[in-house]
Amino acid sequence: MKREAKLLLNKSIDSLALSVEHFNRVEERGRIPSVLIFLDHSFEMLLKACIVERGGKIREQRASETIGFDTCVRRALDDGAIKFISEEQAITLQTINGLRDAAQHYLIEITEEQLYIHAQSGVTLFGDIMKKVFDNDLRSVLPPRVLPVSTMAPRDITSLFNDEIKEIKKLLEPGKRKRTEAYARMRPFAILDATIQGSKNQPSNNVLKKKGEGLLGGKTWQEIFPGIASIELKPESDGTAIGLRITKKEGIPISIVPEGTPGASVVALKRVNELDFYNLGHKQLADRVGLTPPKATAVIWYGKIQDDPDFFKELKIGKSPFKRYSQKAIEAMEKIIEKESIETIWKQYREHQKTFKKLKSS
Repeated sequence: MKREAKLLLNKSIDSLALSVEHFNRVEERGRIPSVLIFLDHSFEMLLKACIVERGGKIREQRASETIGFDTCVRRALDDGAIKFISEEQAITLQTINGLRDAAQHYLIEITEEQLYIHAQSGVTLFGDIMKKVFDNDLRSVLPPRVLPVSTMAPRDITSLFNDEIKEIKKLLEPGKRKRTEAYARMRPFAILDATIQGSKNQPSNNVLKKKGEGLLGGKTWQEIFPGIASIELKPESDGTAIGLRITKKEGIPISIVPEGTPGASVVALKRVNELDFYNLGHKQLADRVGLTPPKATAVIWYGKIQDDPDFFKELKIGKSPFKRYSQKAIEAMEKIIEKESIETIWKQYREHQKTFKKLKSS
């Protein structure tokens, strides 16, 4: 083993051990963020160790710092000479990284079952990667007893989410004044869902508010979080070790997102049915953003929403073309409105229309 790779691997094992130690700790203070922060760090060090071991570079030419988490994942997945992870494994890595980001920089509340799923699937993945690249069993560097331990067995995704969504809806009920707590509890779901669909952006309060309104309005969590509805848990045991993997449901393909795509993660589930993806008409989009159709048009123009294939596509249904928007367009427009007032956007749009009409008539 190369010396640099060995040092990085040892550092990754140290962080993994600390993550597991905090998971199994009885004291709750600071437990959840500690588990996620150490688990995320363990993977960044492991990915770098593997890249170095396979002859890759973790520092760009003349760069003072090593490459970041996303670049590590991309090289581990997409570089033919280095490749050592699958697309499904990349989704697990990105989810852990997104949860760590929320835990370190803002508010997140994860139930014990969810934390167990991410911790156990993380330990399983760590062992898979270490075995593949270094031909080394995780049990050779950690005592067999040092694994995430839970007094609650993980259930299938559907059962877990059904119960959790009920609790979130209770917090969102009028008069409760517990929206901050509800959003903190909803955030890990939104992060997982966004990661699966190829977005790296942390969900804003506006996004969570819309999702909450959808839940209170009678929508199912599968409609609110379609990405999560496309995955399942695969527990396994060989009698000596327990494994848990997050996998996509059969028949759903995964694609690698082009490097440099703004706000995108490394991999995403492919869009199979375009009508399912671009499922909003103009008025539906305006209603979801809380604008009149004319003002929604102004925001679409101002933010160049129709220039981005993630937000807009003109589809032919029969012989007629229809302008359709995706759910991602809602978040994009909400962010535009957060940065610039709708009054300013409307004024600029009206001036643009007047100029356009003058040029057209001349």
